[in-house]
Amino acid sequence: MGSLILHDVTKRFGRITAASEISFRATPGRILGLLGPNGAGKTTTIRMIANILTPDEGAITLDGRTVGAWSQERMGYLPEERGLYKKIEVNRQLRYLAALKGVHPEDSTDRIQYWMSRLGLKEWGMRKAQDLSKGMQQKVQFIATVLAEPQLIILDEPFSGLDPVNSEVLLEIIAEMKQAGRIILFASHRMEQVERLCDDICLIAEGRLVLSGDLKEVKQRFKRDKLALDYKGMAPFLDTMEKMGEIQFLERYEGGCTLRISDNCNPRALLDQLLSVPDLELYRFELLQPSLNEIFIKTVGGEV
Repeated sequence: MGSLILHDVTKRFGRITAASEISFRATPGRILGLLGPNGAGKTTTIRMIANILTPDEGAITLDGRTVGAWSQERMGYLPEERGLYKKIEVNRQLRYLAALKGVHPEDSTDRIQYWMSRLGLKEWGMRKAQDLSKGMQQKVQFIATVLAEPQLIILDEPFSGLDPVNSEVLLEIIAEMKQAGRIILFASHRMEQVERLCDDICLIAEGRLVLSGDLKEVKQRFKRDKLALDYKGMAPFLDTMEKMGEIQFLERYEGGCTLRISDNCNPRALLDQLLSVPDLELYRFELLQPSLNEIFIKTVGGEV
């Protein structure tokens, strides 16, 4: 199974360039997080991959072939907006959507029963979509996305409307699909979900790719300036350091704190100073990797 490759993809709408020279590779058995603030160009990029829009420049290939009508049959796309037929029974419309992907009715019936049961919707197959809750509708749309067992799966905010229990079920299923060697694109504003799920990330801002690569490697590019301390005793010199601008307390609690160190604060010197304090027992001294949310803010300059 080949990769999904975007090479210098550009899309314009009149004078507005929604995506400019976007390049990345999504490989089988890995999950790629597609990130960016609202209006960054994520949706435009996804729609070009799904062959809903055509690039003005550049190329998008799957398995070495330019995406087109053929690739739509190998693709499952869960958009952020719901697209169910409200007045049609759930099982009936799932069979119809599967047929559009070339799945034989006998095969789709078995698959629908399996997925409806696994996602706790077995008793709802004969009900109309409008009778289902927001979370139930989201699960039905997820089933529609995976029924044809696609090679490429695009998930745009897949956990929208789901409670924690159902979110865990979906996380488990996505992990299984990753293990099965599917290509998975995951677009979300929830940075904690991206950190938990994704192997690679692409961060788009103002239509341009500003950060990409293996998630672990991306994190290593950013300075570790947060420090977690757990201790028993008193360390009043930390308050003095804060007044001098050497550190900034982010959180203080009984038995420790989390702080940010400035460029002129030497972590090793701070450790030595803590160890030299009489009657202070130090249990934890850990320089923390920046969270993906912090990296996003540092790179883009705003909230997700």
